[in-house]
Amino acid sequence: MDYIKQKILEIGRPKAEMVKDLIKKHGDDVIQDVTLGQVLTGMKGMVSLLTCTSKLDPEEGIRFRGYSIPELQGLLPKIHPDGEPLPEGLFYLMLTGELPTKEDVNHISEQWAQRAQGIPPHVYDVINALPKDAHPMIQFNTAILAMSTESQFRKAYLTGMDKKDYWDPTYEGVMDLISRLPVIAAYIYRRVFHNEEYIELDPNHDWAGNLAHMMGHDTVEVHRLMRLYMMIHADHEGGNVSAHATHLVGSALSNPYYSFSAGMNGLAGPLHGMANQNVMHWIHKMIREIGDENPSEAQIKAYAEMTLDKGQVIPGYGHAVLRKTDPRFTVQLEFAKKYAPDAPLIQTVSKIYKVVPDILASTGKVKNPWPNVDAISGSLLSSFGITEYPIYTVLFGVSRALGVLTQLVWDRLYGLPIERPKSQNLQWFVDKVNYKG
Repeated sequence: MDYIKQKILEIGRPKAEMVKDLIKKHGDDVIQDVTLGQVLTGMKGMVSLLTCTSKLDPEEGIRFRGYSIPELQGLLPKIHPDGEPLPEGLFYLMLTGELPTKEDVNHISEQWAQRAQGIPPHVYDVINALPKDAHPMIQFNTAILAMSTESQFRKAYLTGMDKKDYWDPTYEGVMDLISRLPVIAAYIYRRVFHNEEYIELDPNHDWAGNLAHMMGHDTVEVHRLMRLYMMIHADHEGGNVSAHATHLVGSALSNPYYSFSAGMNGLAGPLHGMANQNVMHWIHKMIREIGDENPSEAQIKAYAEMTLDKGQVIPGYGHAVLRKTDPRFTVQLEFAKKYAPDAPLIQTVSKIYKVVPDILASTGKVKNPWPNVDAISGSLLSSFGITEYPIYTVLFGVSRALGVLTQLVWDRLYGLPIERPKSQNLQWFVDKVNYKG
């Protein structure tokens, strides 16, 4: 057995027994009251999922297994001391709860490079059967489903196996799928935006570096940017749409491909992963209408106020949970100031950051007027030559696989059952609170 799988088993079996014992001894204990508002406004704040990979704190931001992003920038292995952490290390941390060594990271990089070469030809046939102008997320998700023919979980399940061992073929499928996503993403990118001039995977590159390489952006800076992008988008607790959808479909014992595809359908929504494209639309529209490639703070302030006066939102600002500037925004801004301080889009994003929070706060209607990850991610990619913003959500999806698929392995380890909350019609709620109108 692979040593990482052995470690997962040693860590996971006792925790799985703990989950069973908790249900047996405390299954009827009340742990949280639920309000009508929580039920009818998206279940916000309701504790209803078991997620071990990350936790989103309203004041501190995302923590992966207890570590903040700034902490991980110093603790996770890197290729160069002044570079960005390797996403393979974050994957290992989320999987085991332990900080990886450089050897652990190298092992995962080698595993993924080997497995990435196993994509069957029919997957490319399926992609090529779609119109080139189909949104890249349509092509990406279709390819994920096409790869499900290779599901190791499905094959193992059909042969019959003890349910306590479901995690093993799930892990193998997760490793296969994560390894192949950069190849698929780059293939779609080159197909749609670069005249089908494809670039082969290079097994000497790390996982994120290979994605940049296959996209045709083969500089040290872009490799570092892709490592940063893959790390900060990897997970965001269990309740966001892509994570929850992956968990929900996975709870039916759907294989990792089906489960992740469900998550990607959610990520493609404009209120989730597609938001990075909305930000780019808003910024470019603002520049066009102002008529200045380098608008001043005063011009941006006036345009932002006009946007709100029209009853529209300023995309990239606000968050369902966070009550401060998203740390993922901050680390990207720091990266931009280090490598591309004079980029026009970065300068514009910095000015937006200076004026928009005060405008939103002055309305008295916004709980969090601060920027989230989407406020800068597209501008940062664009400033380094990846200007085709329909691909941005695909890149988000490649990264998000690290967290949601790691959690899927743990769902199998815990032996969690199918998710089946109870629902009621509107009259039930009316009667429950004695609503009089």
